[in-house]
Amino acid sequence: MTASDAANTQVEPERPTAEEVERELAQHITALAGPDARPRPEQLAAVSAVVVDRQRTLLVARTGFGKSAVYFSITRILRDRNWGPTVVVSPLLALMRDQVASARKLGLVAETINSSNLDDWMEIEDRISAGEVDLLLISPERLANPGFQERIFLALQRQAFTLVCDEAHCISDWGHDFRPDYKRLRRLLDSVAPWTPVLATTATANQRVTDDVAEQLGDQTLVLRTPLDRESLHVSVVDQPDDAHRLAWLAEHMAELPGSGIIYCLTVSQAETAAAWLRQQGHRVAAYSGAVDPADRLALEDALKANEIKALVATSALGMGFDKGDLAFCVHLGLPPSPVAYYQQIGRAGRAMDRAEVIALPRPVEDRAVWDWMESVSLPPESLCRDVLDALDPQQARSVASLETAVNLGRTRLTTLLKILEVEGAVARSKSSYLAVDRRRDPWVYDQALADSLHQLRRAEADQMTRWAGATTCRMRFLRDALDDHEAADCGRCDNCTGNRLGHVPNAELVAAAQTMVRGSDVTVDARRQWPSGLDEPKGRIKPERQAQTGRALARFGDGGWGPIVGELFAAADAGETPELSDALVKGLGGVLKRWDWAARPAWICPVPSRRRQGLVDQLAERLGELGNLPVCRALVTDPRHPGGWQADQGNSAHQVANVWGRVLLDSDALPTDRQVLAGPVLLVDDEADSRWTLTVAAFLLTGAGSGSVLPAVLRAR
Repeated sequence: MTASDAANTQVEPERPTAEEVERELAQHITALAGPDARPRPEQLAAVSAVVVDRQRTLLVARTGFGKSAVYFSITRILRDRNWGPTVVVSPLLALMRDQVASARKLGLVAETINSSNLDDWMEIEDRISAGEVDLLLISPERLANPGFQERIFLALQRQAFTLVCDEAHCISDWGHDFRPDYKRLRRLLDSVAPWTPVLATTATANQRVTDDVAEQLGDQTLVLRTPLDRESLHVSVVDQPDDAHRLAWLAEHMAELPGSGIIYCLTVSQAETAAAWLRQQGHRVAAYSGAVDPADRLALEDALKANEIKALVATSALGMGFDKGDLAFCVHLGLPPSPVAYYQQIGRAGRAMDRAEVIALPRPVEDRAVWDWMESVSLPPESLCRDVLDALDPQQARSVASLETAVNLGRTRLTTLLKILEVEGAVARSKSSYLAVDRRRDPWVYDQALADSLHQLRRAEADQMTRWAGATTCRMRFLRDALDDHEAADCGRCDNCTGNRLGHVPNAELVAAAQTMVRGSDVTVDARRQWPSGLDEPKGRIKPERQAQTGRALARFGDGGWGPIVGELFAAADAGETPELSDALVKGLGGVLKRWDWAARPAWICPVPSRRRQGLVDQLAERLGELGNLPVCRALVTDPRHPGGWQADQGNSAHQVANVWGRVLLDSDALPTDRQVLAGPVLLVDDEADSRWTLTVAAFLLTGAGSGSVLPAVLRAR
């Protein structure tokens, strides 16, 4: 029996009356939020629409509104009338953990099936089949698993279940946090009985996203929107000239900020640097990002909830789903690339408080560089999509790793694209591999208009954030207008409304100490140990004696120390100029080399050949040679006949190695004639370490010619 057959055999259970819903919802809100709590009108409207009218409903409400209370109440009302369980599709592990606990307040048995509890799946599935689970929270990735759909949804559709899509903006291509697996919901919605209760919720959707989500839920979807003002939030912008001043300002004000909070950063390295600085100044903070082990992230979340630390210095990894009612402040060291994303992040604060401080310290140069990078990798062009389809066969499945040799995309972007193509029916998945689908009668078409519109939208959203940072009008109204809140009005609380400014010039000694932190923290460049799979040559593990050593960089992409200065140098070099290296920058890189704990001092310097920045790389090698009294030998050259393109345009390891292998060559005539010098360690100088494959190939060639250990030194690492 198919899912559609199961849906057609269902008998619609009893519907409660409007009066019963109003009475029972009031009881549920009291149980969830306390004896003085009362249902909001929009909560009652949503519950009534779903359980009484059986109308598919999209609820767009501000963070802290109580959207989860709506589907908790729906579940309790329907379970009390012999309905099956509610399935909540959510991308947020943190939210799942919180909701499993919150649901117990209504006597609901809640379980979650996601990547963090693999060992419990079989037992939970058995309990669902036995009718012992009231609320099941799953990640959207579960919808992609045929076995899960067969075992769970077919069983559910025999007993009339309720479907909830949380964080529903993830369904939409236009949303700031689009998830391809959410697209599978449309197929699921088409297979359920038409009277199946369906609710979608989100706090971060403008009109374009709202319309798109509503269309995917169905033609008759009811859209309920609430005003998006958060009366507890007091928003301010503090302008400082650079990261040293921003960190010094923050260190001076941390003690004044009430309670505990979140300090958001755009990159992992920035979060780690800011956390280290604040700890150095005596503040109890910790860095939180996707680079932190999941178990450690959970422990950090619990520590913040228990007020055991003052703040988490976090990337967007700590976002939707983290719920701490008394979170008293939210600081941004730099801004996210859209008003929607910013509104979502500040919505973590002040949920159960009368006042919360929301402070932004924009980083105009650094922010724009990160935004541009995010926009550049947001959607692959049609040519790469065609490369994927051309590389797949209807009979022989290929793994993602194998596809990387044929498609110039990194692993994450390639996996996302494959999910999109699978949802659109152009490819099929077989376990962890993919097959082509015969679409001769209905060929897959790349939506160029959508791609162009999405790129334009991302750039427009970034421009909005720049205008917001410099606005002289109400800041909350600006955000509400950006989210198409038709009731937007001046808040009367932000710095522009009140005239209360937080900015001032921080203590000069503290600024100097912060400058030492942001410019003096050495950036390591890890060595590659193995060639990418799927290549004919080179292949396998790289022998230890042929590997580059762990290198050093002066700056990291997006940092606020040397990063802006290096970025200006690169921009000038890319424009065809040969910019002059400042004495301060050379001295800064010299400091990095001085702190380098190498086993033996370099005996000579070798610059890496560069397509775009050769003048800059050569100048850097010469200046370091003068600084360290070391000879510079240009032992590496490029083969002008090699057909490769820009290394920066290569999307994955296989393409990056293929682009360098055979293009970078050893010039034996330029090697040091003194064998003792040649056998000594060599400082390998380049402009940037991104994939690190150019440095790896260069080290492989030099060590093959008899050089000593290869020590990469670059201006910037990513």
